[in-house]
Amino acid sequence: MPALTSDQTAVLTSWLRRFEIVEDLSWGQTDTVVLHVDTPDGERIVKAGGPANHHILRELQAHDGATDAWVAEGRAARLRHADASRRILVLDYLPGVLAGATAAALDPDVHRQAGALLRQFHDESSHDGDAAEEAAARRAVAWLDSPHRIDAETERRLREALSAASPEIPPAVPTHGDWQPRNWLVDDGVVRVIDFGRFGLRSAVTDFARLASQEWLTSPAAERAFFEGYGDDPRTPEHWRLVRLREAIGTAVWAHQVGAEEFERQGHRMIAEALA
Repeated sequence: MPALTSDQTAVLTSWLRRFEIVEDLSWGQTDTVVLHVDTPDGERIVKAGGPANHHILRELQAHDGATDAWVAEGRAARLRHADASRRILVLDYLPGVLAGATAAALDPDVHRQAGALLRQFHDESSHDGDAAEEAAARRAVAWLDSPHRIDAETERRLREALSAASPEIPPAVPTHGDWQPRNWLVDDGVVRVIDFGRFGLRSAVTDFARLASQEWLTSPAAERAFFEGYGDDPRTPEHWRLVRLREAIGTAVWAHQVGAEEFERQGHRMIAEALA
């Protein structure tokens, strides 16, 4: 199980004076540590990682302006302390229950709020999408070049589909990167957002991919409600297929490499659906 280093513990103590761990919320599949702690100034969330942990750095990038509107509305946590070199940060604790573990995961009203929140986030800025598109293309090929359990014929079809794609490149906007119910807190009907470890400037529709491969498959009503909240559906057929292919490849390969068999099976199902 990941743990804080002595250096991280020292800087955390300098920030919080005293703290008591209420719950270890670490996922266990990466070196990211997530702790719910109680302090003299109230409850906090501590997130930390190893020297090469990029999730902490992305979280800090998100909290450097992109989350301000959500924080002001109580929809995202306020950043209290951070040390990028030590890969540690402290956030306010947000009340609520993770939607992913409850019936709220398919609740149309929850999805409607999630759509409206995401549109607010996406509309904060817009940038040329070429760099983001090139990075996504390189990453998909890199996944296929690394260890995986995708059969040879399917891999051939994937590489062919990736190289043949030439969609119109959309602008890059602030994206959450892991937009799904396991990162939505529901508190008395209000949706709040956690975990910005995959934050980045990308095509807006990349934030729809995980919902499309999970909740929306079984609940068209949730999908309709989401886009009611979002305001429109910006997906175009060719680019959306490319986004789904990349998401499927990343899911299957990453899950294999960390030993997450359930996610790996989901990734292989996503590949079959995207190629169909």
